[in-house]
Amino acid sequence: MSTPIDPRAARLRERLRGALVAAAATPMTRTGEVDLDLAESYYRRLIASGADALAVLAHTGRGPFLTPDVRAGLITRARRTGVPVIAGVGTPEDARTAAGLGADGVLVFPTEGDRVALHAEVWAAAGVPMIAFDLYTRPCPPAVLREILAHPGVAGLKTALLSDAMGCQETIALTHEAGRLAITGEDRMFGPSLLWGAQAALVGLAAASVETTAAVLRAFAGEDLRDFEKASARLDRLAAATFTAPMEGYVQRMLWLAAEEGLIPESHACDPYGPALPDGERATVIAAASG
Repeated sequence: MSTPIDPRAARLRERLRGALVAAAATPMTRTGEVDLDLAESYYRRLIASGADALAVLAHTGRGPFLTPDVRAGLITRARRTGVPVIAGVGTPEDARTAAGLGADGVLVFPTEGDRVALHAEVWAAAGVPMIAFDLYTRPCPPAVLREILAHPGVAGLKTALLSDAMGCQETIALTHEAGRLAITGEDRMFGPSLLWGAQAALVGLAAASVETTAAVLRAFAGEDLRDFEKASARLDRLAAATFTAPMEGYVQRMLWLAAEEGLIPESHACDPYGPALPDGERATVIAAASG
C-alpha cells in the first residue's frame, strides 16, 4: 500500500522515472586537486552522451573526502548543465547546503546510526526531496526500509546490493509498495534489476561509457528482447571488468575509461582515495569497454 508523499518528492519521482542518472566521478589530480571548469565540461559530456540527470558527490564522486568549498563548487557547476542534480549527503548540514545551491534532490548516504531519524533530520533541515540508499556495505533491514520509504520526503530508493539478488528484489518490491521510485544502482545486476521492477538507474557505470549503459535502458523500454539481451551482455562485460575486487578500485577504473573516451584529460583521471591497482589492469578495462 502506497504511503503519502510530499508534492516536492512526487515531482522528483516523476522527473526521474525512466531516467539514467550518471553517478559522476570527480576528475582530480594525483594530489586531489579539482578543476571546477574541467568538472563542468565533464558533466556536460556525460549529458551529451546520454545521461538524463547527474548525481554528484556520491560514492563515485568521492563526495565525503572533498572540502566544503569544492563540494559547493561541484553542485553549482552541475546545476549549470540544466538537468536534474542529485547531491550525495551524509548530514543534515550537507543537505541544507545542497538545497541552498539548488540541488533537485539528495542521495542520503547509509550510516551505522538511526537511518530513519537521519532522513527525518535531513528533511527538517533542507526540505529537499530525498533518495534513500540501500548499499551492500551497510544493507538496511526490511523493517527499517519500510519506515524510511514511508517518509513523505522520500522520492525513491536506490538499491546497490552488488551480489544479493534476493535482497535487491525485496528492496524493489518494498519501494513499489510504498509508491516510491525504484532506482537501480546495481552495476553487476543491471539488466536483471530492470526485470525485477527498477524504474530508473543511478549507477557508477555511467561515470563513463554512458552510451553503453543508456542502451540497456532504451532496449528494455522497447519491444525487441534480442536487443535487450545484447545490450545487457555488453554492459555486463564492462561491469565485470570495472566492478570487481578490490571493489573500491572501480572509481579509478571508471576514471581510466573517462580519459580513454576523451571525457576528461589524463592529468585528472586519478583517484587518490582508492586502492592501488595491479599493472596491466587498465588495459583490461579498456578492452572490456571496446568489446
